[in-house]
Amino acid sequence: MLYTKYKGEEKEEKCIENNNEKKNRSWITALIIGLSIVASCAVLAVGLSRFRSESVHTITATGSASVNFESDLIIWRGTFSAQDYTSKAAYDKIKNDAAVVRKYLLDNGITEDEIVFNSVDIWKTYRDIYDDNGNYIGREQDGYSLSQSVDVTSGDIDKVEKISRDISSLLESGVEFESQSPEYYFTGLDDLKLSLIEQATANAKERIDIMAANSGARIGKLRNSNLGVFQITATNSGTSSYSYDGAFDTSSRNKTATITVKLEYDLK
Repeated sequence: MLYTKYKGEEKEEKCIENNNEKKNRSWITALIIGLSIVASCAVLAVGLSRFRSESVHTITATGSASVNFESDLIIWRGTFSAQDYTSKAAYDKIKNDAAVVRKYLLDNGITEDEIVFNSVDIWKTYRDIYDDNGNYIGREQDGYSLSQSVDVTSGDIDKVEKISRDISSLLESGVEFESQSPEYYFTGLDDLKLSLIEQATANAKERIDIMAANSGARIGKLRNSNLGVFQITATNSGTSSYSYDGAFDTSSRNKTATITVKLEYDLK
């Protein structure tokens, strides 16, 4: 009787273990199924997202704006030089030439605060030596050469232009003066740029509105905007003067500034 009772308990325990094992397997199976469903939903969501993004329709237009303006600042540069056998003699000469140049500028209406004399450059000069048969045998120092540049910056463009074109009195006085071409600038350039950006943006938006209206589309949100390079060229020079990274003309008194703005909108 005792042995039969023990066998019965053993069978009962085995039944309980089998039931627990079945429950664990069912739980694992349900977990796997659940994870599979979540993964499938995630993949489906990503696919739908990509499909929607790829199927979004946009409209793009590039607007432009330009304005003609006149420079209000001129910079004129000139260089004069002197040579002599000794550095002191050469320096005394260029110092005298600088005084002549200063007087010339002041006599022609340039003020002291518009004149800047730069530092003096000095270097040794040499001459070639040949023997009696004309063969080159070397060289020897034969003196010093000095040069100095002067900058004139003024808002009176007409006055400086006239001076830059007529330096005959300087040359007649013995000054070895070389005149460079004037450079022209505009002091209100920052405000000019902002105004052109505003106009170019409005022009791009107007073009988009016209295209959308004539195609029966509705404009959504702004997707992207790009600012083109700023071009400053001589007036009537055409787009051939444009540069990839932006032109900045300083050789012309009368200029044209141009800029572009590209807008991209979603379509509903």
